Amino acid sequence: MNSVEILRRYWKHESFRPLQEEIIRSVLDGRDTLALMPTGGGKSICFQVPAMVKPGICIVVTPLIALMKDQVENLKAKGIEAIAIFSGMTKREVDIALDNCIYGRIKFLYLSPERLASELVQERIRYMNVVLFAVDEAHCISQWGYDFRPAYLNIAMLRSLHPGVPFLALTATATARVVDDIQEKLGFTARNVLKKSFLRDNLAYMVVEAEDKIGRMLRVIRKLGGSGIVYVRNRRETQEVTRILLHEGVSADFYHAGLETQERARKQEAWKNNTTRVIVATNAFGMGIDKPDVRFVIHLDIPDSLEAYFQEAGRAGRDGKKAYAVLLHHESDRDRLRKHFELSFPAIDFIKQVYQQLGNYYQLAYGAGEGIMLDFDVADFCRRYKLDVIMTLNALKFLERDGWISVSENVYLPSRVKLETSQQDLYRFQVENAAYDGFIKTILRSYGGAFDYFVPIREHELARRMGKSVKAITEMLEYLQKVGILTYLQQTDGPQLQFLRPRMDNNRLYVDSQYLRDRKATKQEQLDAVFRYLDVKNCRSMQLLAYFGEQNSAPCGSCDRCVNDRREVDAEQRLMAELVDVLADGAMTIDQLVTSMQTGSEATRLAFIRKRLDEGTLKVNGDKYYLG
Repeated sequence: MNSVEILRRYWKHESFRPLQEEIIRSVLDGRDTLALMPTGGGKSICFQVPAMVKPGICIVVTPLIALMKDQVENLKAKGIEAIAIFSGMTKREVDIALDNCIYGRIKFLYLSPERLASELVQERIRYMNVVLFAVDEAHCISQWGYDFRPAYLNIAMLRSLHPGVPFLALTATATARVVDDIQEKLGFTARNVLKKSFLRDNLAYMVVEAEDKIGRMLRVIRKLGGSGIVYVRNRRETQEVTRILLHEGVSADFYHAGLETQERARKQEAWKNNTTRVIVATNAFGMGIDKPDVRFVIHLDIPDSLEAYFQEAGRAGRDGKKAYAVLLHHESDRDRLRKHFELSFPAIDFIKQVYQQLGNYYQLAYGAGEGIMLDFDVADFCRRYKLDVIMTLNALKFLERDGWISVSENVYLPSRVKLETSQQDLYRFQVENAAYDGFIKTILRSYGGAFDYFVPIREHELARRMGKSVKAITEMLEYLQKVGILTYLQQTDGPQLQFLRPRMDNNRLYVDSQYLRDRKATKQEQLDAVFRYLDVKNCRSMQLLAYFGEQNSAPCGSCDRCVNDRREVDAEQRLMAELVDVLADGAMTIDQLVTSMQTGSEATRLAFIRKRLDEGTLKVNGDKYYLG
């Protein structure tokens, strides 16, 4: 089948969106391609369709575990075999999944970038029939980008495993410098950038300085109507702002990464189907969520980069209808952002201190710990050692960049089981252990494939079917694991930390100080760009587009600056008409002139009169004014 036939068969679309077809054609021609598409532009289609055209597997690298899982489920629902490997899975689970990619019918393998550092993963990829490498959120590979992730530097290694396979890099936000850096870091054979304009002509950007941001937010929500997102700084604020909205009669809920996975999914679904009108969230919300009818995105705090702001604001109006991106701020927000910036770049000694305290926290001896994966509660760690949370999180990022540790995001993995015995031995066990016979039969009926790979299970569902408590089911599973009948992995729902090398003392712990200085300079540039955006006197859309390399755009006509300019032009036209009218019967004194005109305040009329005098439209003779 060709690409259009595949689109129709699996995605039920009759035609591609703008730029999608060009990207797909470039990939099918075997060319390395960088695709720049704004949020909601349909990036996933650009690698999923061409991968379906050719025989072989597509390897997709993405840091977004939630998005990874969502895309795997969506592909499976279309009858397309897909699998994901990410932090939190056991070595054996990874081993089985990779085997299926080599010998099975898997069409898409989703990987977190951290997984590419594993020799096991690299060796298995070597034996796969790879047709395409897709790199999502590709800006993460550039230290000039707003969300640099050191693990992304592993990706270029894939070329040595499959030299002839093309790369498709995708991102929604990249400056000209980042565009060049992505292609260099991924080793593009030739420069090839396909770009859709970042112009969103249905989206009106508004920046409002307000002392009472909550009051202004409520007025915006009531005036605009429809579904929306309110972005706030931290988890505590998500709940506080939600309480205010509910008290004011606005259907709202809060969302942040600290919630249980099932609760996050429930809140997200209620908002997507418009049961909840407004979701109040940290920036953990929105990635991979395709809700077309968002009428407004409100920021109650200044974002720390225009890249992040553009991506978050871009979640409004994906249906092409009028939508608003409203940024509310006052001077204290700038001071907070400057302070946060300083905390983001801790001293080398502090970074080394955090590393040693991690070793103490997990009671690791020097020279021990390489490769072990541990549950990591950063709040508890900071409380125990009396550390600033923001500084600590940033210290962890620099330790990660230099290859000492890896810290995963919150990752939910359901409980899984795999049968470890033959069918004959299992039957013998059932005969000899009648108390477990019915339980094993229930597992076999409910979860197919458990002899071949780990299958997700739900303890509460098994408990309902067996008429037992969840505790009893857990104990039975643990016993079956103890006697070697199966492997039982209980669900996890938290971040994890891995020591990538044996624990070192501070004399041998290398932290790249030059990189830290370079990164700080880059972040300073991004912060300065945000402040320029707040203060700009011309069109907001033009300012954003220029930041992303589109220098010759026209005024949008709908942002707050364009609206104010239009009002000023309209007011000047009315004042000019009045001036001509009142001076038609002869010259007047300044007092007579100001009194006779009606438009605007007295100060506005005086300013208008001075402007006309300066340009020569109005002249004065003695104390009398007349048209020149």
